[in-house]
Amino acid sequence: MQEPTFSIIVPVYNRPQEVDELLSSLCLQSDKNFEVIIVEDGSTIGCKEVCEKYQQQEDLVIRYYLKDNSGPGPSRNYGAERANGEYLLILDSDVIVPADYIKNISNCLKKAPLDAFGGPDCAHEGFSDIQKAISYAMTSFFTTGGIRGGKKKMDKFYPRSFNMGVRREVYNALGGFSKMRFGEDIDFSIRIFKGGYKCRLFPEAWVWHKRRTDFDKFFKQVFNSGIARINLQKRHPGSMKLVHMLPMAFTVGVIGLLIAAVVLRFVAIGGVAFGKGTLPWFVLPLLPIILYILMIFVDASARNKSLVIGFLAVEAAFVQLFGYGFGFLKAWWERCILKRGEFAAYEKNFYD
Repeated sequence: MQEPTFSIIVPVYNRPQEVDELLSSLCLQSDKNFEVIIVEDGSTIGCKEVCEKYQQQEDLVIRYYLKDNSGPGPSRNYGAERANGEYLLILDSDVIVPADYIKNISNCLKKAPLDAFGGPDCAHEGFSDIQKAISYAMTSFFTTGGIRGGKKKMDKFYPRSFNMGVRREVYNALGGFSKMRFGEDIDFSIRIFKGGYKCRLFPEAWVWHKRRTDFDKFFKQVFNSGIARINLQKRHPGSMKLVHMLPMAFTVGVIGLLIAAVVLRFVAIGGVAFGKGTLPWFVLPLLPIILYILMIFVDASARNKSLVIGFLAVEAAFVQLFGYGFGFLKAWWERCILKRGEFAAYEKNFYD
């Protein structure tokens, strides 16, 4: 069977250091059967000099393009129009790939040719504690249901744009990414399945993913993810599953339990027998929250072998679930109750 060829497409905005690290990892690939297309999306801090440095590598083909800012989706389409590979590999600029990344994808495709695929992500040892905590929150079964590529999944796998592959002819047939500012990768994945194309997870095609560098940026990201889920449901009725509503249910549930605790603190007398003492009534609504916190702390600490990351993972989990939940509720109110059009938040800071 002929070796598949690849075009790696990376949209970037003001991230020269990330592009440097990504290209450095691509130089170490054991399989060199690929080209790299960097699409500078109207950056004010460009990465042209970084790309020129790596263009001097004889065994690494890099093409750099500068265009007006339009967002990641249209920028990926811009790169795809100029690609030569049989398969397009869509990567975010904040990933680092292991040395056998291309080789593993090639081997998977030779065993079972597919139209589209995606790989999981994980945290690198060199990432900050906050990045590792956010990575845990974004990949743990206890926070996402494993829908981002874990072994335990509550829904079928939809490739994400941080690590996605698609046959170029399929990409063109689907018209590439839509103009959605957020959720455009899920929109594309849904259209892959609707088109009847073969798509699945390649566990071997994993990448290191840096995530956001602080909880404020992380909140903005997941808030828009919650909004995007309602927008996607409007575009693709029936695409929303139970797992997508869990963060909203968690948010409403926690707020309800906290309100119940406050009310019981002032109106309930006595409590329930607990050992040799009495547990006040207002503590009972807090027990599910406390148990969830302990579960996240123990699991994250064990996985990362760090109590510090365990503590940070608790905060990351609540930021993720509340951010997504509030975004989901806002979009539900705006789009389903007030019947307004598609929207997003923090659009000026998308790449942050």
